Amino acid sequence: MITLLTFPASFGEFAASPFGTKAGYLLEMSGQPWQREDLHDPRPFKYGKLPAIRVGDDVICDSDNIRAYLEKKGADFDAGLSADERASARAFAVMAEQHMYFHQVLDRWGDETVWPIVRETYFEMIPKLLRGFVTARMRKALLEGMHVQGLGRFSVAERLERLEPDLRAIAARLETRMFLFGDAPCSADASVAAMLGGMRASPAPTLQSKRVAGDPVLMRYVEAMENTVKIT
Repeated sequence: MITLLTFPASFGEFAASPFGTKAGYLLEMSGQPWQREDLHDPRPFKYGKLPAIRVGDDVICDSDNIRAYLEKKGADFDAGLSADERASARAFAVMAEQHMYFHQVLDRWGDETVWPIVRETYFEMIPKLLRGFVTARMRKALLEGMHVQGLGRFSVAERLERLEPDLRAIAARLETRMFLFGDAPCSADASVAAMLGGMRASPAPTLQSKRVAGDPVLMRYVEAMENTVKIT
């Protein structure tokens, strides 16, 4: 059986990272038997991040590599999609993972109201006497990285303006469909729904979480994914 190695559930989501949720969706959609194992420390793994899957003695890291493995085992997450639709599905997934994701990161690590809750939830395994010191260094490094990346240079309002076209693009696809490309979820839905779910599940209200959670089209979509591809 495949074992999904992922961060624990948090704030009502399947995993603390939307990539863990994405991997859970892909595993369930693949039809392969699987189970989860929760971990807190990604450092021992290749790339130093989670999720990963364990298959026998092999460990496959990164959600895209997990997808590739499942496809080699026969899964076709985009069955029924034309070549043009498959290209669009790829674009939606990249938008979610390479742009929307960093908005969620900054909303959790950069917001002074949200960060203390995130710190105590994500890093509860660190002794309390050391937790503040250790996580302050981690947070500083992450925020410096986001400054280099560029998004960290913007104000909260400016970030929301940058995110808005993404949210509108997703909503436009969903006006006449249950999922991004029809009545059944595909690879892009595993990424996009996971990202929107994570944005909705902020531990404290933010402009971003209220924008996403208050959009009936986006929330109908996230709930449809959760009800169709049930992962625990």
